[in-house]
Amino acid sequence: MSNRISLTRYLIEQQRGEGHLPPQLRLLIEVVARSCKHIAVSVNKGALGDVLGTAGSENVQGEVQKKLDIIANEVLIEANEWGGHLAAMASEEMDDIHVVPNRYPQGEYLLLFDPLDGSSNIDVNVSIGTIFSVLKKVDGEAVSTNSFLQPGTAQVAAGYCVYGPQSTLVLTFGRGVAMFTLDREQGTWVLTQDQ
Repeated sequence: MSNRISLTRYLIEQQRGEGHLPPQLRLLIEVVARSCKHIAVSVNKGALGDVLGTAGSENVQGEVQKKLDIIANEVLIEANEWGGHLAAMASEEMDDIHVVPNRYPQGEYLLLFDPLDGSSNIDVNVSIGTIFSVLKKVDGEAVSTNSFLQPGTAQVAAGYCVYGPQSTLVLTFGRGVAMFTLDREQGTWVLTQDQ
């Protein structure tokens, strides 16, 4: 088992390697991955965790929000806003962007996410997931909704996490794709495929 590569080790190796993954981007991805682990636990609890059913509200797309939509959104915001690597976030579950509050340091990245894609499947125990994208904030500009309107080629990282019989995190920095599986006993993301 000593040859298993954790997400943290993988990211540090990417930071040291030819791609020179910036330290703040590495930290951001680690926080997103921790958030996904937290969401995976909530999804797995299902009815036992009182996370099933609707929340009685709609998202910006006019879709009925599920309780777990709101929980997943809050998990991602609360985990990411204080770390100093983000300037702002945008989510399918929010009407407007969420600028990092002044009480926290602002970073150079923007995080876009759908905290729980496929949430209409929650109550019937079908796989659901989190989708995310990371952009760099344009230097010298105040953060606004327009800051997020960048072409897809401007992404510095993107990925998704699928919650099901196994939880899988798929990640790219634009040079291949790495897949990690959540080892529930150890609580760590383990590299299972790297292309």
